Amino acid sequence: MRIALASYRSKPHCGGQGVYVRHLSRELVALGHTVEVFSGQPYPELDEGVALTKVPSLDLYREPDPFRMVWPWEFRDLIDAQEFAIMCTAGFPEPRTFAKRLLKVMRERRDDFDVVHDNQVLAHGIMQIEDELGIPVLTTVHHPITFDRRVDIAAAPTLRKKLSLRRWYGFLRMQGAVVRRARWILLPSESSKRDAAHDFGADPDRMQVIPLGVDDCFVPPTKPRVPGRLVAMASADAPMKGISTLLEAFAKLLTERDVELLLVTRPTPGGRTEQLIEELGIGEHVRFVSGISDTELVEVMGSAEIACVPSLYEGFSLPTAELMACETPLVVSRTGAIPEVVGPDGLCADLVTPGDVGELARTIADLLDDPERRARMGSAGRARAQELFSWRAVARATAAAYERVIEDHRSEKLGSASAGPTTGSN
Repeated sequence: MRIALASYRSKPHCGGQGVYVRHLSRELVALGHTVEVFSGQPYPELDEGVALTKVPSLDLYREPDPFRMVWPWEFRDLIDAQEFAIMCTAGFPEPRTFAKRLLKVMRERRDDFDVVHDNQVLAHGIMQIEDELGIPVLTTVHHPITFDRRVDIAAAPTLRKKLSLRRWYGFLRMQGAVVRRARWILLPSESSKRDAAHDFGADPDRMQVIPLGVDDCFVPPTKPRVPGRLVAMASADAPMKGISTLLEAFAKLLTERDVELLLVTRPTPGGRTEQLIEELGIGEHVRFVSGISDTELVEVMGSAEIACVPSLYEGFSLPTAELMACETPLVVSRTGAIPEVVGPDGLCADLVTPGDVGELARTIADLLDDPERRARMGSAGRARAQELFSWRAVARATAAAYERVIEDHRSEKLGSASAGPTTGSN
């Protein structure tokens, strides 16, 4: 099959979209398919045999100057003007404007692909690819961003900030409408399936759960783990990731024992995470790690005695599965799809109530004091990751879904053709 894989942003080493694009495209090519990725900035890192077509945006949220000013000579067309205007009115334009740009590109490429795979763009322009160009479209929803909206608005300190966030998340109305029209929807967990049906009104009969995979590079450490080291991998300033809960629990642990915390993320300078670290007086014991290679990431994961996933919600939590593959024992939130990933409580991870600082601190302390249980937990986690989470299996199941969507679209066209034109009389 000739597959177009569309992703409005594809950050290579963190965030599910870029990781998904890289590993899925590689394994689809290994199965003999042709894959071309269409992405806006940041662009993905892709493996040999996978083509990349860049669909550049204005890159309004790039580091280190997000929400940047755009000079008049930077505008290429009306889509650029719309993107900047939506940002200036506190909205988030990237999915909508990426889909419009992709539609323009695909009009020149309409005969080059058998199927288009939408990686949570969920914009009207994606639907036009099928309606206007006749290429069947399949959609992946990693999780409904409605959860992010609820958590962010609840955490906003002022009414003005709450209103601003409502405007920012305005794109969700569009995403809900697109999901309700989607021909076929892939989701990484039963939790995401239930939530997409509830929050977006999507039809469960058009949904398919395909868990994500773990790359072979995630392996147990060859060096001793660092005593007292904790690791967490999450966007530092996103309230939904629960980093504030972890920092408060870590501060409690510091009063009783010698521990350190590595956060695999880059915080916003002066943002809520840096402010909380200063308020708690734990700056000497917290380090941030970012911009590292896969090899370095695996070393970080394997260096910790315990890894924490304190999220308030996850649609899958790929880092959780990767940490399991590294034999790192886990303390995780009992929320979203995380229990699906780790399995029964206590086998590969200890599950705690999301947002409960005291429970998180006590659970980490108990596990730090029990090296034998940590070893059993790590071994069980690796065995589960190897058994359940394979990118090759993801690719096979996804390719079968493509075939289903192509056949469904073909049958619709044949049905329309056989019906013939209708006539009426005055």
